[in-house]
Amino acid sequence: MAKSYLVLEDGSVFEGEPFGHRAPAAGEVVFSTGMSGYQESLTDPASRGHIIVMTYPLIGNYGINDDFYRSETVQVRGLVVREYCKEPSPMYGGRTLDELLKRDKVPGISGIDTRELVIKIRTAGTLRGAFTEDKDNIEDLIKELKRTPFPSESDLAGEASCKRIERHSFGKDACVGILDLGDGNGIVKDLAQRFDVITFPYDTPADVITGHKVRGVIISGGPGDPSHPVMLRTAVRAASELSSQIPLLGICLGGQVAAAALGGKTYKMKFGHHGSNQPVKFDGRVFITSQNHGFAVDGSSLEKDLIADQINVNDGTVEGVRHRDLPFFTSQYRPEASLGPGDTSFLLSRFTKAVKEGRT
Repeated sequence: MAKSYLVLEDGSVFEGEPFGHRAPAAGEVVFSTGMSGYQESLTDPASRGHIIVMTYPLIGNYGINDDFYRSETVQVRGLVVREYCKEPSPMYGGRTLDELLKRDKVPGISGIDTRELVIKIRTAGTLRGAFTEDKDNIEDLIKELKRTPFPSESDLAGEASCKRIERHSFGKDACVGILDLGDGNGIVKDLAQRFDVITFPYDTPADVITGHKVRGVIISGGPGDPSHPVMLRTAVRAASELSSQIPLLGICLGGQVAAAALGGKTYKMKFGHHGSNQPVKFDGRVFITSQNHGFAVDGSSLEKDLIADQINVNDGTVEGVRHRDLPFFTSQYRPEASLGPGDTSFLLSRFTKAVKEGRT
């Protein structure tokens, strides 16, 4: 039986069995919580650069379905599971996770003690890792990993963003824009019942966006570091200029970019939030949310006009901010609930009201 190895930069080696595409791969090793949603997690543009570890022990049991994609392709660099289900339920057509990974040339490894691996990540923080089937090359691979930059040090949002301005017409009276940091198309369908939508590449200047007569802007989620120099020159600058002109909603990475646009600082989290069950306290209630991010807004850096009005119950990190006066607010989670519960879909209604009335 073939063997594959997950090698970490700290020298740890986990032996398992390969499935999916048989090839070496390297990335940032993160873990994702949730009993389902593996297809959404794998195809989420925010997962770009990640080797993802699923904490639920059985993955692939309901196969692959065309309705569960967040993008057209698998975005992760590798998948780690405790047990891979080779014979999924026929409920959604019976296509296997193995077939999806082979199609998009992404390797997987099963038979790993994912509990031990997750404890290591929670203790040490996010680690660089790699897949190999060459046992004799492991020591050299560890040295190479220590020299390899984290994926977030590259312009991941630029890689994932759309490349041209795209109009989506649904016969609505009002039109809003999406500044696409990589996941712009993921929210278009959730806006289709409310607006016509124009999607803009992440480096589109503010005057170009307003020149298309949009009445509000959503800054989408996506991969990477909100304080990357390219992001500061493009999306952050555009958000700063747009914030005083039209209603603005930042989601996930877009929420961090929006906060940075008004003076907030961001930082890399120890191991991030990845999964469909993160509790957020907001307006006196706790909502269960879907999240996939490795950076967060520093609440102590927010200037007087920005208020952190949403807080993660588990670790106290900022989950959303709003402006005291402007129609400007953010969420660190997905209000459209693609992968996860729909508890916070009311935020899109809040944005709709802001577009129609010019206030939150």
